[in-house]
Amino acid sequence: MGTRQSPDRVVVVGAGMVGLSTAWFLQERGVDVTVVDRDGVAADASWGNAGWLAPALTLPLPEPAVLQYGLRAMLSPSSPVYVPLTTDLKLIRFLVGFARHCTPSKWQEAMSVYTEVNRTALGAFDELADGGVKEHTRLADPFLAAFASEQDRENLVEEFRHVEAAGGEVDFDLLDHDAIHSLEPTLGTGVKAGIRLRGQRFIDPPQFVNSLADAVRERGAEIITGFDVASIDDRADGVSVRSANGDSRAADAVVISSGARLNKLAAPFGVRKLVQAGRGYSFSVTPDHLPKNPVYFPTQRVACTPLHDRFRVAGMMEFRSPDAPLDPRRVQAIIDAAKPMLRGIDWTARDEEWVGSRPCTTDGLPLIGATKSPRVHVAGGHGMWGIALGPLTGKMMAESMTAGTMPTVMRHFDPLR
Repeated sequence: MGTRQSPDRVVVVGAGMVGLSTAWFLQERGVDVTVVDRDGVAADASWGNAGWLAPALTLPLPEPAVLQYGLRAMLSPSSPVYVPLTTDLKLIRFLVGFARHCTPSKWQEAMSVYTEVNRTALGAFDELADGGVKEHTRLADPFLAAFASEQDRENLVEEFRHVEAAGGEVDFDLLDHDAIHSLEPTLGTGVKAGIRLRGQRFIDPPQFVNSLADAVRERGAEIITGFDVASIDDRADGVSVRSANGDSRAADAVVISSGARLNKLAAPFGVRKLVQAGRGYSFSVTPDHLPKNPVYFPTQRVACTPLHDRFRVAGMMEFRSPDAPLDPRRVQAIIDAAKPMLRGIDWTARDEEWVGSRPCTTDGLPLIGATKSPRVHVAGGHGMWGIALGPLTGKMMAESMTAGTMPTVMRHFDPLR
């Protein structure tokens, strides 16, 4: 390694959107990359999410509305935000820290940061496409948010006002009952009002991430699956990434992008910020009339996306261990919330039931950058926005590691904060 900022070889831990984007942008700068993952490409949160690239909705997760549910509601498995009774001290510490950031002033501070990244996040996807990644993004036109009443709709409109106050831009139209139903026939009788968002996109998450993996391989990288990293040895001349079964890979530097399990590997290098699994659920159905674009039900916190011949229905935020099994009560909670809002769907004919762990931080901001070791870097903690912000994260990581310069917005993502 000639200089601190210019590694020749890098190991990336994690083959999700963030890890593979980091690998791709490092390759753009001439770095030899190896990617390792405990499972496989797009194996966790990158697989079953809604696939939205929606700057208008990419907002800080700790928000005042979370506290409005109240503790009793959050202990119910039917709540959009669910916290099981626990004696897990790490989870309790995380929840206390998260709650402290669910204030209007903290949300506004974090929103000003998201405003900066949202301006350039979609452009990073375009760079992937221009650089040969075969799977492209799709324009969502229309991107609809649907509500049971105009009063419910006002909550999202008010949120957009706060986004604009933080310097963001949201292009939207208000829709009455007839207008939104004419745009999307699959909407049910429970929908009385809506919003049409412009300038948003979406992807098929596993298809896109696998296409990105193919591009990384075609450029000469090795992607090693079934490589469960147990430790990272940091030496003056580089790092050694060791698996649980004794395999190792040496490099000049390493990037830890292991999702909700980030703390285990990053903590020895001074990363104290807790990363907690905020688990999301999804499944797919086949409506009588398949929508061509995403549909969002903000009050119910249910996100729907067309993926070829199926309709993915996703939602929920469940703070618990990433290794806990899928809870069927959470799937049923999504069904109960979505049923009045959609029609022409056989909810018993579900496929692809899934739970995945989003890596959440207490302040809602990701961890991107160097640790106390200049050879060990972190890219994670994006919460629900690892898909939307993954390519931009990879671009920022590659610049900071190879050029020794750092985009100004990265100061907010310091892993040592």
